[in-house]
Amino acid sequence: MFKKILIANRGEIACRVIKTARRMGIATVAVYSDADARAPFVQMADEAVHIGASPASESYLIADKIIAACKATGAEAVHPGYGFLSERTSFAEALAKENIAFIGPPVNAIAAMGDKIESKKLAKEAGVNVVPGFVGEIRDTEHAVEISNEIGYPVMMKASAGGGGKGMRLAYDEKDVREGFEATKREGLNSFGDDRVFIEKFILNPRHIEIQILGDQHGNVLYLNERECSIQRRHQKVVEEAPSPFVTEKMRKAMGEQCVALSKAVGYYSAGTVELIVSGADPTGESFYFLEMNTRLQVEHPVTEAITGIDLVEQMIRVAAGEKLELTQDDVKIDGWAIENRVYAEDPYRGFLPSTGRLVRYSTPVPAWKGDERGVDGVRVDAGVEEGGEVSIFYDPMIAKLVTWGKTRDEAADLQIAALDRFELEGLGHNIDFVSAIMQHPRFRSGELTTGFIAEEYPEGFHGADTDEDIVRTLAAIAGFMASAEADRARRTDGQLGDRLDPPAKWQVTVGGAAHKVKLGHKHIKVDGEKVDIALEYTPGDKLVVAEIGDSELAVKVAKTRTGWRMTTRGRIHDVRVLPWHVAPLASHMIEKIPPDLSKFLICPMPGLLVALHVGEGDAVEAGQPLATVEAMKMENILRAEKSGTVKTVNAAQGDSLAVDAVILEME
Repeated sequence: MFKKILIANRGEIACRVIKTARRMGIATVAVYSDADARAPFVQMADEAVHIGASPASESYLIADKIIAACKATGAEAVHPGYGFLSERTSFAEALAKENIAFIGPPVNAIAAMGDKIESKKLAKEAGVNVVPGFVGEIRDTEHAVEISNEIGYPVMMKASAGGGGKGMRLAYDEKDVREGFEATKREGLNSFGDDRVFIEKFILNPRHIEIQILGDQHGNVLYLNERECSIQRRHQKVVEEAPSPFVTEKMRKAMGEQCVALSKAVGYYSAGTVELIVSGADPTGESFYFLEMNTRLQVEHPVTEAITGIDLVEQMIRVAAGEKLELTQDDVKIDGWAIENRVYAEDPYRGFLPSTGRLVRYSTPVPAWKGDERGVDGVRVDAGVEEGGEVSIFYDPMIAKLVTWGKTRDEAADLQIAALDRFELEGLGHNIDFVSAIMQHPRFRSGELTTGFIAEEYPEGFHGADTDEDIVRTLAAIAGFMASAEADRARRTDGQLGDRLDPPAKWQVTVGGAAHKVKLGHKHIKVDGEKVDIALEYTPGDKLVVAEIGDSELAVKVAKTRTGWRMTTRGRIHDVRVLPWHVAPLASHMIEKIPPDLSKFLICPMPGLLVALHVGEGDAVEAGQPLATVEAMKMENILRAEKSGTVKTVNAAQGDSLAVDAVILEME
């Protein structure tokens, strides 16, 4: 077994590998860029080596620097994590030349399956179902249009070396192909150094199901059941679960055996994932097609660990050291249900725009994961950040992974909702409310999932989860209680006229535009004249209030505002106004503040790089026309005109780095 390994990655996955290695008695080496100098994974490793500037192209993507760090520290093996160099054949070959073990599959398997075009050809030759498409060289946009017309719309354009949702465009017509083909090529080149693109038929009502593969160097290959990854946004997975609510035992066996056969055909070993696209319109489950194989560990591997009890990172290390798998296919079981939500630095209330900044507050529902596949009481947090740290523009926007395990799917989803309510993040936009809303959604609970779930259920964007009347009444009661506690503290401040008067006990609480009368008694709280069965504690300044309501709990994140609180729970933000009864009638006389009209400005919605400016001063534009393209967190975002008009002034140039809310141009 290895005595020291180097992790050629950062953030959450680096922390994940270090923890397993530590448990195995293996020393670890971290490598880090300027942006990650004070990151938790750097502090956690036994040794750390600085390898360059913040951009990945100047640090984590330079194989020579990784190898030099191995030589300097005596690391015998490298775990690549996911992304970066994890699927680069040149990196694995370079390590082999230096007699450094690669904790991953053999070079020939990476080459065969890592290239999406070549892997489809191999899968077809092996008798695996593949999606109809064109996997040859596409000359230019006109050729792409010609191919798409032949295949039939809708089609998917994908960067050959792509992954992680990058370098993908869905086209419903010729216009979409013309608009997206070059952007797909650019994203492939910028993110993976390869601008080749292939086009394939887009399966309607598709479900994204993947099979976890694990093999050793002695010819043994197992499938560790499936994961459902259908809930995606912009082809980036948001929610993953294991097992799938769609897959039957018969389907699981057919998929698993086919994926094992494919793996054996390329001599695969280590952990890997075969991704399948499955037609949700076919209840037999027989319409599944090979999509691609990821020759690395997946982000969502914890849900498989939770239901099988198998530490995939440990198995990868043991396989790389030449050990034989101690498991057989019969040993692989399904125990319970696991769900993973990815907590991203993005603002769902503003069209899911990327968000960067400092984590002013970061508090997780349970302590960080320490090795138990199911975490603490069924709740597991895998993260690589800490309070005071920064989410930068240079890397992936994922902050943490929240994994829950329960005996049933509903139990795992209920644990997600409760844990998300206790997950505190301040300082940047995040998607906690959004994933909580998904967990509560009737369609999610039914298991009727497709990759179009988010677009279909939130066509007008996300504005918060639906809130029932019981929750609203509870929030009104909590707000009234907090108002009395604040007033009680205020009356005890030195310099007051006296502290003999009791704090106000009667409040008007407005939630969602509806006013409620809240009255606090000695041992009870009434809302609109009815007692509320609630018990809670609050000290002014608390950020989280946990109320006991009968046999259940409701965790509410609270932030003081000028006239009340911003209260967040169950996937929705509530701006709550609290006024004493005798003051409330006067509120109607206050002058309403009308926000300024900003529709004539094109405002940069997030920090990013202006990669293209499509119009100039004096140009006439129509509503919906592309005006500028901004790249943020390796993704290109097209900014369009809200209304027709003429460009009056242009305030930015191509290549400029823009701050959030920077004015790019003004219309007239």
